Amino acid sequence: MRIAMIGTGYVGLVSGACFADFGHDVACVDKDERKIAALHRGEIPIYEPGLDSLVETNVKAKRLSFTTDLSGPVAEAEAVFIAVGTPSRRGDGHADLSYVYAAAREIAASLSGFTVIVTKSTVPVGTGDEVERIIRETNPKADVVVASNPEFLREGAAIRDFKFPDRIVVGTNDERGRKVMSDIYRPLSLNQAPLMFTARRTAEMIKYAANAFLATKITFINEIADLAEKVGANVQEVARGIGLDNRIGTKFLHAGPGFGGSCFPKDTKALIKIAQDYDVSLRIVEAVLAVNENRKRAMARKVSHALGGALRGKTIGVLGLTFKPDTDDMRDAPSIPLVTGLLDQGAKVRAYDPVGMEQAKHELPAIDYCEDAYACAKGADALVIVTEWVQFRALDLDRLKETMVQPVVVDLRNIYRPEDMEAAGFVYESVGRPAGQV
Repeated sequence: MRIAMIGTGYVGLVSGACFADFGHDVACVDKDERKIAALHRGEIPIYEPGLDSLVETNVKAKRLSFTTDLSGPVAEAEAVFIAVGTPSRRGDGHADLSYVYAAAREIAASLSGFTVIVTKSTVPVGTGDEVERIIRETNPKADVVVASNPEFLREGAAIRDFKFPDRIVVGTNDERGRKVMSDIYRPLSLNQAPLMFTARRTAEMIKYAANAFLATKITFINEIADLAEKVGANVQEVARGIGLDNRIGTKFLHAGPGFGGSCFPKDTKALIKIAQDYDVSLRIVEAVLAVNENRKRAMARKVSHALGGALRGKTIGVLGLTFKPDTDDMRDAPSIPLVTGLLDQGAKVRAYDPVGMEQAKHELPAIDYCEDAYACAKGADALVIVTEWVQFRALDLDRLKETMVQPVVVDLRNIYRPEDMEAAGFVYESVGRPAGQV
């Protein structure tokens, strides 16, 4: 099938490359001439494991192309996916839909024949109605179906998530639209991925509800971790003990410094605003957002506590800056409020991240960046593990101890065992675990 993907950000580029790998003819469109030029050179603008080779393979097979010209690909397409950004709107937290609506107007002017217009971007409930109104107003003769097809990709595992999804949600009640979307996703039928058709507004709601629930699980276990520290319990064993209950499940029960990234903070804010517009109070989601924001800043106080309550003049090494491993995404990363909190208390901060430092320099220009974990630890009064990159899971503890001013490690991801760290001579702080417990 012929597909036009509008937007070559994270969702658009991954989705476009995967659709091409299914055998479809995909044209990815973006207004950013530099980004398209870089893609033509084989340079991928985001870090996602396996994406560079996937793009290269499908470009060589002539199934995947990149252009700044929207009109040609849209006119030829059987389906046009809108995958542009929907950032939080400045001032009120609503999703900024200006890019979605601008794309809809441009698409409408170039349509030819029956076309399914699909919102892939995360958009508030009712956005599909407005996209359809814009298209019909701009081009009254257009023969279109507007559908919703939210994405559920995890950064760092997006290609596998796309090819082996838990479910595929499509919001449309139109039979022609259902057939086109079924044909697009038919290659996944061998994986027995459930294709779930709903009303359009229901599909839009599913995306926000899913992200809000996952954010709630993270925040819940983080609060339990705080209590576990006080009462002498081990939050990792608590999480396993409750996660083995099939009604709860084991995923997203890892205590840490709080959630970040491009989805959870933005989408929980947007869901709260949507509810307010309909005079509904989402008290649980509101609490999740507030608790998470407070937690990220509180991690700086945890570091201060490990050093006796005073950070002025101290050097702190920070390992990991991106909001999660296997991505270079710094959006709402817990490292940002942590580092600013350390700086506010008078500390000097040096940091290392395997792939995220170029992005981090825009957010955190006032710190020193190091070439590896050991350079980051050299001369440090404390080392803070913020992102659980695999590179940090088997550090040479003797080497670390020799280069640090004080052997203090604050592990915000619980990747080491307290007993091992204490045996190696470290003052060790983790999340939700009393000292000396596995």
